[in-house]
Amino acid sequence: MKLTLIKTIALSSLLTCSAAAMAEQSDYKLMVIETATAPQELEQSFNSCALNVKSKNYAEAEAVCTQAIALLNNAQGSKFKLRQLTSYALSNRGVARLKANNETAAIADLYEAVQLNKNALVSHNLTRAKQELSL
Repeated sequence: MKLTLIKTIALSSLLTCSAAAMAEQSDYKLMVIETATAPQELEQSFNSCALNVKSKNYAEAEAVCTQAIALLNNAQGSKFKLRQLTSYALSNRGVARLKANNETAAIADLYEAVQLNKNALVSHNLTRAKQELSL
């Protein structure tokens, strides 16, 4: 399964950590951390969030995304890198919340993600959510 997942994601650089987007252009982007580029606990929480969204386990996705955000808030390292990863985790949680019909919390996460780091993947998710919700 892991090999299949790796084949279906497109990699993008994130300093010493990489993230990947899973989805079609018209759908939401979910970010994962490339294997062995982050502490194992963070990598598991972060990647589990995206996989749970993809599997439609939205409550579990929200919980593990929240765990990843907490780990990032307490992490040491490059402020730029931590802001990027936190932005991605917030975006992933926003997608999970949107899919679970918690639109207000979803939009709040997506706006915060863009404020932390305005990148193409996170911006895409916010734009897509605003279109879907007719905002």
